[in-house]
This record gives sequence, structure tokens and C-alpha cells, in this order.
Amino acid sequence: MTTSSAPAGLAARLAETACVTAPFKLATGSQLDSYFDEYRLASDPALLRDTATAMAALVPDSAEVLAGVELGGVPLVVALSAATGLPAVFLRRQPKRYGSRRQIEGATVDGRRAVLVDDVVRSGGQLLTMARTLRMVGAPVTDALCVLERPLGGRMMLADHRVTLHALLTEADLPAPRAGECT
Repeated sequence: MTTSSAPAGLAARLAETACVTAPFKLATGSQLDSYFDEYRLASDPALLRDTATAMAALVPDSAEVLAGVELGGVPLVVALSAATGLPAVFLRRQPKRYGSRRQIEGATVDGRRAVLVDDVVRSGGQLLTMARTLRMVGAPVTDALCVLERPLGGRMMLADHRVTLHALLTEADLPAPRAGECT
């Protein structure tokens, strides 16, 4: 586990606002008793601003564009873009079926060093898929940011594909008794 990159008190505020004790079903079919609700984070303007400000310190100097992963990463990337002055793009899991038919919306990414942004990283599969999508259009991706990292192998899997994960918090950083409860 990494040491928290969050300023004092931010982990407690995030846990209080976004850690929810209620049944939650993952895409894999697994059932959780509690989870990290990125919508509660995104709907609290002060908390979203403070989280983005803290995450701005994690953005590599080489970053040229920030790429928010649908859906949890979108409000984060907007706030992080405002905090850093870097342009943002928005990544869909699949290309839009109508209208623009794009998978990548927002700023131009061709040839620009992109940093992925998401709320929670578990296995890292979604970030890896998005890194591949950006790489296919010519955007180098070597870094990803998240608010919360769960110890489920995501960091190692991303590293195997040349993507370094920068987490604001890990599960262990959440204040007791909630540590281990927020997934």
C-alpha cells in the first residue's frame, strides 16, 4: 500500500460523505456490503474541489491532457482540469451509437500525453481498456490517477502494461472503523 497523498482531514471527509453501507453489486456479479459512492463525492462542491486540488499534486509534469473514465471519472476530470489548467477528454466504454459516434469526447488527444482519471481502482481492467483506447489514437498513456485504490491487483496489472497508478487514498488510509468497509 502507498501512503496517503491526501491532506489531513480529507480522508475523513471522503469516508463520511462517500462511504456507504448498503448492498452493492459489482459488474463481476460479486455483492458488497458497502462501497465508495463517487456520486456523493461529485455532488458535494467543496469536497469535489478539495479532492481535485489534492489530486492535482499527483498529476505528472509531462501531462498534456486529462482523460476521465465514464462515469465516475467525468466529474473528477472536470474539477481536476479546472485545478490544473490542463484540457480534459471524456472516455466512453463504447463509442456513442448515435450523433458523434465517438468514444473520446472533448479536447484533441492525438500525440498528447494523456493521464487517466477515475474514482476507484480495483482490478485495473477498466483503466487498462481506456489506456489501450487512447494509445490506439496516438495518445501516450503512462499514468493514471484515482481517488481510492483497493488492494485487488490493479496497480500491478497496470504496471505490467506500463501505466503507473497514483492514488490519492488507499483503503488503509480511510479512518477507522470504516477502513476495509469502503470499496
